Amino acid sequence: MADLIFKISPNIVLGSYTLTRLGQYVRTWGSKFMIILDPILKDFNLAEKITQPLAERKIDFFIYDNFNDGATTKDIENAIILAKQSHIHGIIAAGGEKAINAACAIASLYNENHSIYDYIDGAVPTTNPVPLICLPSTSRAPYAFTNSIPLIDSRSHQVKQLKTQNNICRLMMWDPNLSLTLTENQTASLSLETLCLACEAYLSQKSSFFSDMFCEKAFELLSYGINGKKSLDITTPQELLLEQGGCMASLAVSTSSAGIASILALAINARYKISRSLVASILFPYMIEEVAKFKADKIEKIARISGIADETLSREEAVQTFVENIRQKIAKANLPVRLKDLDLSMEQLAISAEDAGQLDIMTTLPRSMTTDELFELMKQAY
Repeated sequence: MADLIFKISPNIVLGSYTLTRLGQYVRTWGSKFMIILDPILKDFNLAEKITQPLAERKIDFFIYDNFNDGATTKDIENAIILAKQSHIHGIIAAGGEKAINAACAIASLYNENHSIYDYIDGAVPTTNPVPLICLPSTSRAPYAFTNSIPLIDSRSHQVKQLKTQNNICRLMMWDPNLSLTLTENQTASLSLETLCLACEAYLSQKSSFFSDMFCEKAFELLSYGINGKKSLDITTPQELLLEQGGCMASLAVSTSSAGIASILALAINARYKISRSLVASILFPYMIEEVAKFKADKIEKIARISGIADETLSREEAVQTFVENIRQKIAKANLPVRLKDLDLSMEQLAISAEDAGQLDIMTTLPRSMTTDELFELMKQAY
């Protein structure tokens, strides 16, 4: 296992109606904020849940929500210009990963003098970032805890990684009320993607005893949230269980790494605007089958912690039961089961494999892999 190097950041607040305390918390960092808002929150009239606590505390703010195509470098560059002109004290990001990843980039580059393209091509920011407060509307926000943010390069529509300063996100507030925008299918695919992230962190070459602790708690919480409560003693609502499991999974990724399904989902989403959670869900069982060839012991443990395999099953049976359980969940939620169901062509998958192969995450996969091997895995899922 890798050596443990961990710094406690950011502060995390998780629970129902925590947004009502937003104004109280953000005053720590200033009185003028830019809100990076996922457009869907506005469509569901949830923006007021974010702005009202700020208004009550007389905190100035303005909203930027021009991120319909994802966290693209063009939109981020425009947002940075607007933020500088407004002389903000900090940034509040509300929504899914596109809003949060974009906000991370804006906060990181706010005091820099060079183009964003210099930084996604390899330069590292040297100035202090402005404080960032994140309000996720989904059960996962893995990259807000890290110093490497996936973005979409507007020049090529490729996914790129932006190296950022440490500790950009000062506060993470998870409130299940923000997840009201999600349909049952979206909740199902996001839950599976979150479980997939936890598995990837558990199986990564970068995993440690510390990241494993987060992973194992994520497996337990997500199992309750996805499969239903197994005991009358568990009275926590499903949406809160998923948020808690997502928080643990996100911390696991930050102390370990994302993996095969996630990087391919990022690459396909950047090129073809197809949901990351759908792609990751489809690839999830194939990824487990691939990694089971050399890490069956850890997959067996996932299956047992999740309550999917009991002690009567052998290791091989536990792994197979886990894989079949994932496929059953996909079918039960009426989600696409093959990549061809997403109207992707083999040529597009080949390009996506090449894009994924350029990411630094490739060095932390469960084993060394080439882009040809990534493509082979996608062919199995096609």
